[in-house]
Amino acid sequence: MSTPQPPMPQQAAAAPDWQAAPGTSYTSPIPVTRTHLGHALNSEWTKIKSVRSTMWTLGTFLVLVVGIGFLVAAQTTGEDFRETPFTVPAFIGLLLGQLCMVTLGVLVVSSEYGTGMIRTTFTASPQRHRVLAAKLIIFFAVAFTVSACAIGLVGLFTSSLHSGDASTPWGGTVFMGALYVSLLGTLSLAVGSMLRHSAGAITTMLGVVLLPSILPAFLMLSDTLRTIGEKMQEYAPISSLAAVFRVGPDDSNGAAQLGLLAGVAAAAVVSAFVLLERRDV
Repeated sequence: MSTPQPPMPQQAAAAPDWQAAPGTSYTSPIPVTRTHLGHALNSEWTKIKSVRSTMWTLGTFLVLVVGIGFLVAAQTTGEDFRETPFTVPAFIGLLLGQLCMVTLGVLVVSSEYGTGMIRTTFTASPQRHRVLAAKLIIFFAVAFTVSACAIGLVGLFTSSLHSGDASTPWGGTVFMGALYVSLLGTLSLAVGSMLRHSAGAITTMLGVVLLPSILPAFLMLSDTLRTIGEKMQEYAPISSLAAVFRVGPDDSNGAAQLGLLAGVAAAAVVSAFVLLERRDV
């Protein structure tokens, strides 16, 4: 009689590979789309129209430019615009209103660093250059549109008061005045991106706006520094706006001042892009 053989031990079934990729039969219900600049633009537009700082700064800008412009225009006569455009009253308001655009340009980027939300922004859009480009485009479009509307409204109001009087063409001052203020705000945005601190960036830009208008008075006390003082005074923001609105001491139309500001703003923007890619959040 043969001896029964003990049962062979069964081998444990291999555990399923839980790290394996899903089979071809699985389709994610979440649509996957390739991101592009349009998504970043939509995001930045949502941000800039949702925060209170935008409404406060743009509202103050409109009150200063339009309000002061209307008050000044109401005190003028037709003789005042024989050789000056009807938009000159807006120039008075822009002297203060430009500081609002400087503040808004800084806050567009620095406020996210202050709250820490910039980490969320860069997580959602790892392409940092795309985020900064979207901020620049949206801000410039908003700043230019609001500035042009404010200056144009003052020009139309002044023209209606003195409709029978001739004036120099003033359509170009609307474009150039809005362009100057928008470029100044763009420079502020680039400075805010580099410094990443609202108070520091705003203080820096206040120095950029105010110091060139104050220092020449002291520099021109010296015969050696007089040339530097005169050139600084010529290209100071206040003098530049005066040239744009053709109320300066010479016949300049502000093109040279606009060119200098555009060059400085472009250099600051390039520096902001370079630092954004090289530094941690």
